[in-house]
Amino acid sequence: MSVEKKPKNLITIQKIAQTAIMAAVCFVTFTFLQIKIPTPAGGMTSLHIANAFLVLASLYLGGMYGGLAGAIGMGIADVLDPIYIVEAPLTFVLKLTIGLVVGLVAHRIGKINESTDKDHIFKWTLLATVAGLGYNVIMNPVLGYFYKWIILGQPQNAAVIFTGWTAIATFVNAVVSTILVMFIYMGTRPILRRLNMI
Repeated sequence: MSVEKKPKNLITIQKIAQTAIMAAVCFVTFTFLQIKIPTPAGGMTSLHIANAFLVLASLYLGGMYGGLAGAIGMGIADVLDPIYIVEAPLTFVLKLTIGLVVGLVAHRIGKINESTDKDHIFKWTLLATVAGLGYNVIMNPVLGYFYKWIILGQPQNAAVIFTGWTAIATFVNAVVSTILVMFIYMGTRPILRRLNMI
């Protein structure tokens, strides 16, 4: 008995709808479940779990759709927050590329959607999550420094201080998000596979 395949346009509509839902989740978690931390040089950084849902979106939907979910959700959150509005372009680029990194490792290299081996799936999910959030731990402060200094015209020493605070917050966010992703993804994957949603 052959399994009936969905038409390609139905798959695309489903992915767009799922991307919109995950963008909304990223928006809500970043907007309402964050702790803002003022930095000594002015500006804010924050502790939040929104990146966990960006990574989950990339594991469920693939790197491009997951990256777009995070970029759109957290980008809109930045635009609607007077503290973060000037950082919205940087957020969009960073979140999109986090999704692409996660998708590359999980789906292109690890091929988690083609496997039924739980150990294989766990290993590649963890590697993809660490790769994506590790990329963010490095690139968020680095790109943030140049963005603050060159694009926004802040003094170089203020950009350096802000970068240090951002690096600490981003690392804490990455550790918490990694734990959260592993619990949620490994718990929900079998259900979503049975429902033919991933």
